[in-house]
Amino acid sequence: MTAPALTRGQWRQVAWITLSAATLFALLRWLPTGTNLSHMDFRVEGKGGSVIEFCDPLNPQFIPVVAARSPVALTLEGAPAVQGQRWEGAVWLRTASGKPVLPSDLLVTHTRRLHLLVVDPTLNDYQHLHPEPGTRPGEWRLAFTPRGAGPYRIFADFTPAATARGLYASVDLEVRPTALELVKVGRGPVVERRGVRFQLQTQSGQPLRAGEPMTLRFAAERLEGGAVVLEPVMGAMAHLVAFDVERSGFAHLHPVEAEPALKPGASRIELEFKLTIPRAGRYTIWAQVNLQGEDVFLPFDFAVR
Repeated sequence: MTAPALTRGQWRQVAWITLSAATLFALLRWLPTGTNLSHMDFRVEGKGGSVIEFCDPLNPQFIPVVAARSPVALTLEGAPAVQGQRWEGAVWLRTASGKPVLPSDLLVTHTRRLHLLVVDPTLNDYQHLHPEPGTRPGEWRLAFTPRGAGPYRIFADFTPAATARGLYASVDLEVRPTALELVKVGRGPVVERRGVRFQLQTQSGQPLRAGEPMTLRFAAERLEGGAVVLEPVMGAMAHLVAFDVERSGFAHLHPVEAEPALKPGASRIELEFKLTIPRAGRYTIWAQVNLQGEDVFLPFDFAVR
């Protein structure tokens, strides 16, 4: 049975709907989005070598930033850095075609547009920085005091507005040594700070295994009883950053609980994190919390089988 033919009026209605849809699509394409960059600006041209893929925030993994090509170049500008002395300078973000990445080109993620994860060669000094936009396009100003020496690695963590997916880049800053010694910090699986015991372990108690999604449980408990007072840091009660000993990349983790229900006066706080590490080796996972109004960084060592 054949379908009845459309009348002239019906054809006119179809044409009108099609024209209206095409016009609306064209208008949406021309509307300002707040960014001058498009999805194509964050693609790597050419073949050969691995390329950093956009990150799915719901599936946190270890990102091999150094070995892979990023569609965004990260460069440094500033005076030579010296151990134990405040260093001030700038980082620059540019696309593969040389376009500067402006604040309007990035989304706010975890209260900031740009996160810099800075770590020394021994994984004993980790700092989380939030640079501010400079006066020149693509310039981001920052300052920090390196406690160690050697080639510090700076990882950039950001989300382009054109893609709404996380991207990464890295650059090294050579820090000149002085007579200062880098004070080694106590490492996990249990770390104590200011009368609070912090613990990081797998949910099952079994070792981390390469290529397998794992759940990490982070706990804080006051040694002498009483309430554990943690305040939000970057919109969460804790952040975890995992590095391998080669500093080939990192994993930036946030609690599974979007808004954990922390009971007032709770003597113990527990948070869960998801993580997948691709290969075996030794890793240091740094936890960042705000304890009694001050950011505290806690290192935990893991052997991934």
